[in-house]
Amino acid sequence: MYLPSISSLLLVLALLTPTFASQAEQVAMHTESQPTTSSKPTLADLLTLEPSASIFYSYARELEMSSMLSDGRLKLTLLVPTNKAVMALARKPHQGLDDVDDGVEISEEEFDSRSKSNVEHWVSAHVIPEAPISLDSQYETLLRGKSVTFTPISKNDGKGPEWSRVTLEDGIRILDKREGLNGDLYLIDGTNLPEVDCD
Repeated sequence: MYLPSISSLLLVLALLTPTFASQAEQVAMHTESQPTTSSKPTLADLLTLEPSASIFYSYARELEMSSMLSDGRLKLTLLVPTNKAVMALARKPHQGLDDVDDGVEISEEEFDSRSKSNVEHWVSAHVIPEAPISLDSQYETLLRGKSVTFTPISKNDGKGPEWSRVTLEDGIRILDKREGLNGDLYLIDGTNLPEVDCD
């Protein structure tokens, strides 16, 4: 029969006994390295979860500014056109508003640069750099020179959420509102087209 030696028993006992550092030996973790949690999703999360906003989000993800959508320190208001509203556009966001002469040839690099710039202008026209907002006012968007004005619907009964009782320019209606950690997302049935030349 095998009997463990005293040194083996002491080794096992040492391994099984919890060891606690004295308070003086403990090292405090920096707050930056601690994960942050929130019960609310970010605007990026909301866009990921909203199937009717997938086209807008696919354009927004292409841009450097997309990091703002998940930054909990910023407060933004997004006016997000539904997929149906984007599909109804005569010229898609990457095409811009300018009529391009079909006879003029440009390099692939120039085409990509113009497309990216057009998308950035279009997405920026749908972002208000503050939240929450009051829907009885005018706000500047991230696109220089482009603002959004909310107008009360003349035949509303005063019932329902505030967002259901206003329109944007050209009668664009707000269909729904989602609240996120870093701002609000309004689904709209049209697009806030950039009207100014930003170059």
